[in-house]
Amino acid sequence: MEIEFDMPDFLRVHKSGRVDRLGGTETVPPSPSGDPANGVASKDIVLDPAANITARLYLPDAAAEPGKKFPVVVFFHGGAFFIESTASPIYHRYAASLAAAVPAVVVSVEYRLAPEHPLPAAYDDAFAALKAVVALCCPDGAEPWLAAHGDASRLCLVGDSAGANMAHNTAIRLRKEPIDGYGDRVSGVALLHSYFWGTERVGCEPLYAPFDMDRVWDVACGGRFGRDHPYINPASSPEEWRQLGCGRVLVTTAELCWFVERARAYPEGIKACGWDGELEFYETKGEDHTYFLFRPDCENAAKELAVVADFVRRS
Repeated sequence: MEIEFDMPDFLRVHKSGRVDRLGGTETVPPSPSGDPANGVASKDIVLDPAANITARLYLPDAAAEPGKKFPVVVFFHGGAFFIESTASPIYHRYAASLAAAVPAVVVSVEYRLAPEHPLPAAYDDAFAALKAVVALCCPDGAEPWLAAHGDASRLCLVGDSAGANMAHNTAIRLRKEPIDGYGDRVSGVALLHSYFWGTERVGCEPLYAPFDMDRVWDVACGGRFGRDHPYINPASSPEEWRQLGCGRVLVTTAELCWFVERARAYPEGIKACGWDGELEFYETKGEDHTYFLFRPDCENAAKELAVVADFVRRS
């Protein structure tokens, strides 16, 4: 069978149109009665029935106190836009750990995957999810955990890898399309090991990229957007970048991350284009791309989780 696109450990696309996912397909159920490890309860919910957007919702143990409000994290998982889900073991654990560490109500968003649903499908789902979460945090919202405990005035967009790309682009879109009764800014955006790229190499990028990242982007977007489109290369549109819809940004990366050079360039780039918010940068030495998902109990993962939790807590 002829192969159209092959991304080892991620995805194989056949010329016939058949798609084989080579990873990210394992799932675990939610823990509605609370996770014994951290006390965090979780359940799967429908965020937007019309758009068929679902999420896994996490409520910290501290929410046992009636009426107590928490920051809200809208989380987007990674996977190159091709694989993984809210029910993936690595993302279920991370979202629950973040909910406990802040503490916060975490909404882990399910979104349509490429190549069956090429970009901007995932971006559209992300923005629809944000609007739905804001509405559900109202006192009369239909989702009781969010209505009782979610404080949308302290909402952060958080994502890793492709999910970080989505968090960035959701905040860009928010400035263009303010949410009625909410506005055009969230409290913060945390970009964890962000997936950004471009035609001009930055620093020593090719040394760390195990895939043809140009081709990966072509397949993710179905060829609809160029390799320097602002979706994948914020530096290509400074006018848009400075409109990022938040006042605080956290960028985390790792020394051996595939996209470390882009992450290092993000703070200087967004400041140079005129964005006037507060930016924090955190790099872990000796680690690779999203290591914290695969070795969550290591010391460096605990330190990075603490940095992210502190950023959200201060929202």
